[in-house]
Amino acid sequence: MSSFSVTEPSKSSKWFAGTLVITYALITMIPLAWIMLTGFKSPSDAISYPPKVFFEPTLEGYVNLFTTRTRQTDEFLAANPPENWYEDIVRQYDMVIAGPSKFGERFLNSVIIGFGSTFLSIFLGTLAAYAFSRFKIPLADDLLFFILSTRMMPPIAVAIPIFLMYRQLGLSDTHLGMILLYTAVNISLAVWLLKGFIDEIPREYEEAALIDGYTRFQAFYKVVLPQAATGIASTAIFCLIFAWNEYAFAVLLTSGTAQTAPPFIPTIIGVGGLDWPAVAAGATIFLLPVMIFTVALRKHLLRGITFGAVRK
Repeated sequence: MSSFSVTEPSKSSKWFAGTLVITYALITMIPLAWIMLTGFKSPSDAISYPPKVFFEPTLEGYVNLFTTRTRQTDEFLAANPPENWYEDIVRQYDMVIAGPSKFGERFLNSVIIGFGSTFLSIFLGTLAAYAFSRFKIPLADDLLFFILSTRMMPPIAVAIPIFLMYRQLGLSDTHLGMILLYTAVNISLAVWLLKGFIDEIPREYEEAALIDGYTRFQAFYKVVLPQAATGIASTAIFCLIFAWNEYAFAVLLTSGTAQTAPPFIPTIIGVGGLDWPAVAAGATIFLLPVMIFTVALRKHLLRGITFGAVRK
């Protein structure tokens, strides 16, 4: 008679669960794969019906994304032959490259604002979470609920007051203004998540460090932070995803200097309408930093989700 375990799943259950997960993953990856493929299509192939799965790849979308073009006369084109491969691409439309586009600047703004606000949220959130976890704070539960309640408010409800306040303070269309705003939104999530992680770290570790002569700050820096690295990495991923993808505030509060990539990508206009390959190319490049950041911290993310689930 074969043994049966209530905790170990059967072979058929493993196969079913594995098939279900793989199927779900493939279905969710279809839109991403289609966007990436569209970035290598020509404008005619991108809007063809029925949609083309097999096509001749071209870098026209990426060239249009990173350059601005202008139409010229036949005489000008004949007198100035193309000097490289990307000029050959635009010459088929009787156009020449006038200079770089603003996508690079907008992408850099996203990097500065996204990672800047994530760092500030984690820095302040870790300190606040440690204080709530280790010290007796009057009305701590009420304060924690108040912090969490700021996350419940829909952004559109405070969009106009923030717009007026930023205009008076001179923070509109500035990197500092967007970093402070995204930090204010993310810090509630950071405090609540990190407090849960720090609560799971035994106080005895810090007490032992204090007995050995460490100061409170040294015990926090050398004992608590390494133990909370998993939670910090997991929280950083969630904060970065929000700041990286945020659209409403970016549209309302930025227009040039600090405009990020999300409101800029839909404005990419090509010949005769929307340049879908350029839009798809911009979306593909925009996905890469968050994807790389998440993959790099995937082990911490998986450990962070299950941290404290099993108690000894």
